[in-house]
Amino acid sequence: MEPMQHIIIDDTLARISDEKLSGYLTHAYCYEGFCTFERNGKSFRFEAGDCMIVPRRGDLVEKVEESDDFKVSVIYVTQEFIELSTPQSNYGMRGHLALFENPIMKLTPQQQEICRRNFEAVKRRLEQTSHRFRHDALMNAVECMIIDFFDFHAELYGVDKISSQQHQLMEQFVEMLENGDYRENREISYYADRLCVTPKYLSEVSKKVSGLPAAFWITRYTSLEISRLLRDRNLSLTEISDMFGFTSLSHFSRYVMNNLGVKPSELRE
Repeated sequence: MEPMQHIIIDDTLARISDEKLSGYLTHAYCYEGFCTFERNGKSFRFEAGDCMIVPRRGDLVEKVEESDDFKVSVIYVTQEFIELSTPQSNYGMRGHLALFENPIMKLTPQQQEICRRNFEAVKRRLEQTSHRFRHDALMNAVECMIIDFFDFHAELYGVDKISSQQHQLMEQFVEMLENGDYRENREISYYADRLCVTPKYLSEVSKKVSGLPAAFWITRYTSLEISRLLRDRNLSLTEISDMFGFTSLSHFSRYVMNNLGVKPSELRE
């Protein structure tokens, strides 16, 4: 696959929810103005000097509204190209989970300048179609961008030492969640058994890597998916309940009340 298909440049966030881009990671830098949107049930304001990273599933970004003076640079990169370009560091998983909760990072003036240069470098390499080593040059530019994102994030949230084994375990756990295993399995023991560890160890690793226990992520992924499906009026409450293997509609309703704080019917109003 040619690099051009791996990287897409845009100057608006209006297309972030496009289903065709759902497999891409979104990287954006705001030059002027601001943009508001909702994601994972939360409202965000993305403004001048901020950078934003949405780790896939841009289709979960809703109600995007850009100010009249909003100026942004957006770089969409496929997961495949990101994996080729990601440096040999275990920090990526912690950043990924933190960005799941809040995709926006507030940058210092110095960090803003670094971010702008990185975005310009990726664009410049993408435009060099006659470069004999364009693919490698693009990988290098994207890797530099990722390394600096790691640094920005570590500056904001600090750094914890994460072993390769812990990183791999958490990566496999999150991959199971992103594949939708939570629809039928919401017990920590299920994931621990599949990963050949104890539930206690899985929770300890999750807390060290992300700051939150494994049960939080299982519930978070489940609740967000239920919330999204409840907004689809083509699906009945019974159909959604069945998708998640609840034994009854009343059991489903209790789960929604306990984790989303409202009745399923209220999310449709």
